[in-house]
Amino acid sequence: MENLKITLIQPDIIWEDIQGNLEKYLAIISKIESTDVIVLPEMFTTGFSMAPEKLKETMNGSSVGWMKEVAAQINAAIVGSLIIEEGGKIFNRAIWVYPDKTIRTYDKRHLFSMGNEHNHYSGGNNRLTLEFRGWRFCPLICYDLRFPVWSRNTENYDVLIFMANWPSPRHHVWKNLLTTRAIENQSYCVGVNRIGTDGGGINYLGDSTLISPKGFGDFLGETETSRTFSISYSELHQFRKNFPLLDDRDKFFILE
Repeated sequence: MENLKITLIQPDIIWEDIQGNLEKYLAIISKIESTDVIVLPEMFTTGFSMAPEKLKETMNGSSVGWMKEVAAQINAAIVGSLIIEEGGKIFNRAIWVYPDKTIRTYDKRHLFSMGNEHNHYSGGNNRLTLEFRGWRFCPLICYDLRFPVWSRNTENYDVLIFMANWPSPRHHVWKNLLTTRAIENQSYCVGVNRIGTDGGGINYLGDSTLISPKGFGDFLGETETSRTFSISYSELHQFRKNFPLLDDRDKFFILE
């Protein structure tokens, strides 16, 4: 519980190639010596595709099955977002898989209308907080990063996670907002982005990171890579005790 290892995988996603991407991640994960949580990007098996009709999977599909097997084999949780069809709707869904293969999910609330996402996917209405190895996590997806009310630490999470395909023209926004979310929520903030150019010609510069509650962190640059960070439970909660800003947070309700 004291120290937790979180591994960020920053890939050049193979465009709309589910099996090719799963093989790529397996090769990367096989080199990780020890970790507690692996974080993958948004739509980690396809890239940010607006062709979900041909790429959609179910919760019983190959990608979720792959996540279950990996989590069990390495005794770590794994999280990333996939194109999932359920109940006649298609979602950009974050899948969190525990080592015992149980699952928690979050459907992206803020769909990127400027990229036409809202015309292909259904948005979610419920935020997820979950516990793992004594830590509390809140996983969100890409465009959610721009909406501080939705990200607000109302449930005392310890780690805020953003899985993204965040393009290079707004790269400075990515770095600034991740830092801001860590500071204002007095939590660790993880951002996992991709690199390379997708099938729509959109370029990505990576810079995945883990930011401390005080706003400090290293960015991973523009190469395909992975890195494992170690975070301290006692340091986080001692900081909150010494500077209890969350005691003064506003009380509010999100209305549909």
